[in-house]
Parts: sequence; C-alpha cells; structure tokens
Amino acid sequence: MVFRKPPDGGWGWVIVVVSFFTQFLCYGSPLAVGVLYLEWLDAFGEGKGKTAWVGSLANGIGLLASPVCSICVSSFGARPVAIFSGFMVAGGLMMSSFAPNIYFLYLSYGIVVGLGCGLLYTATVTITCQYFDKRRGLALGLISTGSSVGLFIYAALQRELIDLYGLDGCLLIVGALSLNILACGSLMRPLESSDSPSPEKSCVDKVPDQCFVYHEKEKTVEENISILEKGCIDEKCVNNVPDFKQDNIINKNVLSSINVNEKDTYKKKVVEQTNFCKQLAKRKWQLYLNYWEETIVLFKNKVFSALFVAILLFDIGGFPPSLLMEDVARSANIDEEDYHMPLISIIGIMTAVGKLILGILADFKWINTLYLYVITLLMTGVALFAIPFAKSYLTLAMLSGILGFLTGNWSIFPYVTTKTVGIEKLTHAYGILMFFAGLGNSLGPPIVGWFYDWTQEYDTAFYFSGFCVLLGGFLLLLAALPCWNACTNQSSKLPPNTYSYKVASSA
Repeated sequence: MVFRKPPDGGWGWVIVVVSFFTQFLCYGSPLAVGVLYLEWLDAFGEGKGKTAWVGSLANGIGLLASPVCSICVSSFGARPVAIFSGFMVAGGLMMSSFAPNIYFLYLSYGIVVGLGCGLLYTATVTITCQYFDKRRGLALGLISTGSSVGLFIYAALQRELIDLYGLDGCLLIVGALSLNILACGSLMRPLESSDSPSPEKSCVDKVPDQCFVYHEKEKTVEENISILEKGCIDEKCVNNVPDFKQDNIINKNVLSSINVNEKDTYKKKVVEQTNFCKQLAKRKWQLYLNYWEETIVLFKNKVFSALFVAILLFDIGGFPPSLLMEDVARSANIDEEDYHMPLISIIGIMTAVGKLILGILADFKWINTLYLYVITLLMTGVALFAIPFAKSYLTLAMLSGILGFLTGNWSIFPYVTTKTVGIEKLTHAYGILMFFAGLGNSLGPPIVGWFYDWTQEYDTAFYFSGFCVLLGGFLLLLAALPCWNACTNQSSKLPPNTYSYKVASSA
C-alpha cells in the first residue's frame, strides 16, 4: 500500500496527543514497578533476585519481541494493534491482582503486560512516522516523554492507591485506567492511501494471489457440445447395443474425454506451481543469506561491535536503580517522614528532562553525538558507584536525579547508531541493538537482586553495576579514538560494504 504524503500537522497532532497518553498509560506502571516490588517482597516472601524478574520481564520483553511487534503492526495496522494491546495491558494488570504466587506474576505482569507495552510502543511510533516527515523528530520526542511522565505520576499514584486499597485494589484500579488506551487507539486513524497506482509487481511478489488450489474452470455450452460429439465417434458400437445401455456408454465416453483433458490441464498447472514455489523458496533463502551477510558486515565495524557491548552492559547496570531504588532507601533505614517524593518519581521526571536537553545538544553541529553518549555512560557508572555511600534521603534523591537525567541518553541513541552504520543500515542495526537492550533490561535487576541475596547488602551489587556501565563506556571510547582512523587510512583499501566512523563528524 502506498500512503500519501505525510501532512506534518492536521490530524497528525491528534496522533501525537493520543500516542503520548498511550505511552503514559501503558508504561506508567511497568516503569514505576519499584513501588509494587516492595509489596511483592512482603506478600510472597521470595528472594529479591526472584522477585525482580517480574519488573525486568515487563520492561524487557517488549524490546526482545520487537521484530514480532513490527510484523504485527505492518500486517494489521496501528489502530487494531493498539486496541488489542490495550486489552492485553489492562487484562494483565487486573490478572496480577489475583496472583497466588510470584510465578503467576511472571506471566500476567511480566509477559502479558510487557508484550502489550511493546506492541503499543511500535504502534505509536509507526503511526506518528506516517503522519510526520519534516517535524518527525519533534513529534517522536513529544510522544517519548509520555513514558517518563507516566513514571513520575504512577510512582506516587500507586503508593497512594496501595495505602488506600491495598496491593490488589491498586492493580485493579491501574488496570481499569489502562482501558483508556482503547479510546486512544480508536483515534489512530490510518493515513489514506494514495490514488496513484502502485508499480506492477513481479510474479514472485504476488504470493497471496498466486497460491491457490487448482480448480478447473466450469465449461461453457459449446465446450460440452464438442465433448459430446467426440464421445459419439464409436456410434456404430453404440447402435448395436440395446437402448437402455446406450446412455451409460455415452456417459462413460464423455467422462473419459473430460478426465483426459482435466489430467493434461492439471499436470500443466502442477508444473507451473512447482516452478513458482522453487523460485519463491530460492528468493526467500537468498534474502535470509543476505540478512546474515549484512549482520556479519555490521559486526566487522568496530564501533558498532563496541556499541552492541555498551548498550548490553548499560542496561544490565543502569536499569536496576529505577526498579530497586525504593528498596535501597528502605535498606538504608531512611525515615518515611523524610520522604518528600518517591525516588522513582524523581528518576522519571529527570529522564524526561534528560531526553529533551540531550536531544537538543545532539542537534548542534559542533557536538559529536558518539562522544556525548560515551560521557553519559561514564557519568552513569560513577553515579552507580556513589550509591553505596548515600545514607540519607537527600543524597539518594540527588543521585536519582542524576541517574534519571543520564538515562535520557536514549533520545540520542538513534543518532549514534545512524552515524555509526549509516542511514541505509539503520533499521537492521537498530533492531539488533534493541534486542540486546531488552536482554540487558531483563537480566539487570535479577542480577542485582541475587547479589543482595548473597551478600545481604546492595553495596556489592551497585559496584558491579557501575563496573558494567564503565566497562561499556570505555570500550566504546577506545573503539572511536582517532588513531583507529589513522591506521585505517594507512592500510589497504577497504572492502565493499565496510563502514568506518569519523570522530570529527557532527550529529
């Protein structure tokens, strides 16, 4: 289907508003799951590592399943997927209120809610990109702040609901609020298709039209008459037979002639379909081989390989604070009277600020986005190392704000990927990186929780987290040093499809 030119406004701003609220409603509870995490620890009495799997699955499964989410949106459209996913998120939250054990939460909250969020994220980004071209960066920036604002509000909201109605009542109410996603999804009107005819497709491209079960066309009256005439060639034999047997002989001759024609036509169709299937299989196999060849070429790029390691280590070490910071404060025996605002709320609002400011900085030509991203990684590692030394609410709040601001580097990550592999390889490379980012999100909190179960303190856990983030940052910095470009220029000519990163290039 060919869509008409993006309007860059009009109904597109309605799409931005409903996409903002969609991400606000679907990501509010999963990102603020740290408040629920404390209640699940008390309710089920499981270890911190095992309990942390609930929140990590809810935030990581959507990234892990991003290829499936993209296929669903491409096949069915953003509006149906958004409405269906709204039912998934609301149903998963309500089911979680009846969870008898932690394993039930893995399914209801971790997988169902997490997969619903992944589908909704893909749907909102896709429909927004269809409506905007020149202002696409602004539109995507506005809708991405919905999740950060949701984290800020839902952290305080869920705590208040737990105090008033308990954990089960909180999940039921939050699930009911998520049903508003259905109203937002219904407003995601697809962009009208263009009136210009699409280019003629090749035979192999027309797979749905060609893959049919063979049926012989119904014959016309003239064809039936000719068949009857052919059946009467043996008229002499028929005349010597009694009248009551003549009809049977004529019918047999007619059927035999029809069967011969049908067999010949059927054999011809079978040969055509067999050749078509062979061509289709050969083409699909070639596409599969090309995909893996392009993947190998990507990993030959030293900056992309370092970026892949950095994003994995960053999510293993940098994501746990948003889930575990509330428990860190409780473990530090901080009085509830000093709690002026939930630490997760501080992380949420500062993440939104970080996305905005870092995104603006990335637009300056004199700022190298790769080095800017490396700086955020190194500062995040230092802040994680400082968490064990924070013993008051004020210091934890300051560190939460710093970590939240630095986590806003997600807004410049597409810039870094584009400058590393080029716009032609962006979709392929970004999909690989997002998969491993989801893997890091899923593994990070349980690892930190297991460190606590092992040592009965968070100090070792956050030292490990800080080491992971710093290691990823230093590896990425080393891969982007100018000396590598100098060595490359002195070496032989680069092979085709090999990419090099120029550190002096602008964002």
